[in-house]
Amino acid sequence: MGKAKIPAVEGDAAVDAVGADFDAASRDTRATAVRYLLQVLAERAHGNSVEVRVPPFGAVQCIDGPGHTRGTPPNVVEMDARTWLDLATGALTWADGVAAARIRASGQRADLTGYVPLAGYRRP
Repeated sequence: MGKAKIPAVEGDAAVDAVGADFDAASRDTRATAVRYLLQVLAERAHGNSVEVRVPPFGAVQCIDGPGHTRGTPPNVVEMDARTWLDLATGALTWADGVAAARIRASGQRADLTGYVPLAGYRRP
């Protein structure tokens, strides 16, 4: 049985709260925002060739291509919660995040360019 989906109203509220003040948001609110935006990414970028990890809150597999079934996947993107929220909402570009070493990406398909920012979640 898969994990329960976060309802849009709950996820959007968490994203708004964290976007307004990341440091003031509770850990639970941050976790909900991260998991919800990962859920949105997985829904929009179907597939299982890339694993996006945001420890300790969550991970998803996305993007079409050769998948994996066991062990460490060959294409991994990892970042902290603030970086993921900035990336998903457009406050940080993929290129800037990689250049600043805020994003760790390994594997030839480990690139979220074209998938982020997530439409509908752009922050000024």
